[in-house]
Amino acid sequence: MPLQNRVDPFGQIFAHPARGLWLGNRGWLHDTARTILRPWQVRRWIICQLEFRGRHREVMSPRRTWTELFFLDEATAFAAGHRPCGECRNPEFRRFRDVWRALHPADPFGVDAMDRRLHDERVIGRAPGEKRTVRTELATLPDGAFLAEGGRAWLVLGRELLAWSPAGYTERRPRPMRATVDLLTPRSMVDVFLDGYRPHVHPTAYGTST
Repeated sequence: MPLQNRVDPFGQIFAHPARGLWLGNRGWLHDTARTILRPWQVRRWIICQLEFRGRHREVMSPRRTWTELFFLDEATAFAAGHRPCGECRNPEFRRFRDVWRALHPADPFGVDAMDRRLHDERVIGRAPGEKRTVRTELATLPDGAFLAEGGRAWLVLGRELLAWSPAGYTERRPRPMRATVDLLTPRSMVDVFLDGYRPHVHPTAYGTST
């Protein structure tokens, strides 16, 4: 039976047999029965590699101090409100951090200030499902951003919008250039994309599989 450790672009944690291509965490969320008790524990929500230096993980171990979460792709993790890990993804973290500093020069130095700002942009309170969204002009959004429409998450990619699913992108439609939408990806993340950071997108977005 699949564990409840998959994350969608709304930030919801759910169970599904398709694991995804990226790992991350929000602190220790599960109990000894591997049941999720809370949507997050700490403000430091990160995106990690599935493998790093040969380390072996017992997923959702009762002895572990954090809960392994899995994402379809990096764009999904960003939409949920996670950022690159400073250890296993150090080059990507440094690139993300440098762009972030240029965009927020008045913020205090360090990852704590970054994580505080991101936390304010991604959640409303602690209740599951309270994902913060912002009304935004669709024409201004870069590739890799997600919007919400009709209870579904849609990825912006070129001239198309792609419907998200746990195992990949299942539907595509033309991207209307004159529309105001509910932006799922935190605004500061979108600004980083606009400044040149390109999030990984699952191969199904390009018509191929893993």
